[in-house]
Amino acid sequence: MSTPLDSAALNALFNDARTHSHWQDKPVSRDLLAQLYQLTALGPTSANCSPGRFVFVTSQEGKEKLKPALSSGNVDKTMSAPVTVIVAWDPEFYEALPTLFPFGDARSWFTSSPELTKETAFRNSSLQAGYLILAARALGLDAGPMSGFDPAKVNAAFFSENKWQVNVLINLGYGEESKLHPRLPRLSFDQASKFA
Repeated sequence: MSTPLDSAALNALFNDARTHSHWQDKPVSRDLLAQLYQLTALGPTSANCSPGRFVFVTSQEGKEKLKPALSSGNVDKTMSAPVTVIVAWDPEFYEALPTLFPFGDARSWFTSSPELTKETAFRNSSLQAGYLILAARALGLDAGPMSGFDPAKVNAAFFSENKWQVNVLINLGYGEESKLHPRLPRLSFDQASKFA
């Protein structure tokens, strides 16, 4: 891309975007979630490995299944969100590499190293979670990512039939702007950056 985004786009993605905990009673359609995934999937991952797997929890039954795994501070915001995305990673993501990366035997890079496989899957599914947040904002949704949950309980409740492993939870919907707290400070460029 050679043309920078305009200020309206930058505001929607970063400057005005916030982490939401309170939600309007407004549904998010399956078509919009499919569009969200399509944008998320376009983000780069190493060797196009795409290890992220996504469970869109939209039903009351699904929310009740997730509830026991949540830390107490995340229960109300999750139960009231129209959608909670369980972003997971597939430890056997390499099985799709002959299709996703047909330029060589990328599958063999991972079948011989469980440590590399886990590190690659977790790192790249984390990237995909970030892409999902930005894609959600680009589509007019608000997001509330969370790490306050018991991974073993999430995995047992949702992934007993496969080997997926939860990475992060992200609530999605249309946030209640009036209930946002003031934006918290960030580290300055000089505090968080250096040149080498």
